[in-house]
Amino acid sequence: MARRKRKYKGLTFYQRKKKINMSVVKEVFSYFFIAVFAVFLAGILTYTFGMSTSVIGVSMEPTLSNGQTIYMNRFAYTLSNPKPGDVVVFLPKGNQNTHFYVKRVIAGPKDTVLIEDGICYVNGKKSEYVTEKIKEAGIAEVEFTLESGEFFCMGDNVNNSEDSRSANVGPVKIKDIVGKAWLHGESETDKIGFIK
Repeated sequence: MARRKRKYKGLTFYQRKKKINMSVVKEVFSYFFIAVFAVFLAGILTYTFGMSTSVIGVSMEPTLSNGQTIYMNRFAYTLSNPKPGDVVVFLPKGNQNTHFYVKRVIAGPKDTVLIEDGICYVNGKKSEYVTEKIKEAGIAEVEFTLESGEFFCMGDNVNNSEDSRSANVGPVKIKDIVGKAWLHGESETDKIGFIK
């Protein structure tokens, strides 16, 4: 039997058409979507719960000390108002050119405030949040009523605090409150703790 000679036609580049594997495409897109969603969620959580600032001064001692880092919950007062006892972060009179103030809410809208003989009275009763005898009554030496959306805030170290008693600060409006101080970093040990 005679072998047939194959005629040499030169180089040929034979390529099979590849089919796109849809399951691989779906998997790649799902990973991409998860990555984008994770970055978006991290950004939202950081903006809402992770914004931080430092305490300036000794006005919140012994609760918070000078230079201590605190984290704010910016979402806390979207649906509800600050309550007496909350530690809030605000810009006094909305002044963007000053540092954040960190103080405790003593009274809220429609409450009456009076500081007499070194004692802070809210609605005629001694405030449970001010235990130290107050040397300077400031604007609260005459009883007044907070308007809607206003809060009376003081430092825990009342005799070393510029707060709502001062005409420079006055009652804090809800629009000037940046958020609730909810976590703090211990300056010496770097431990995180909740603010009470």
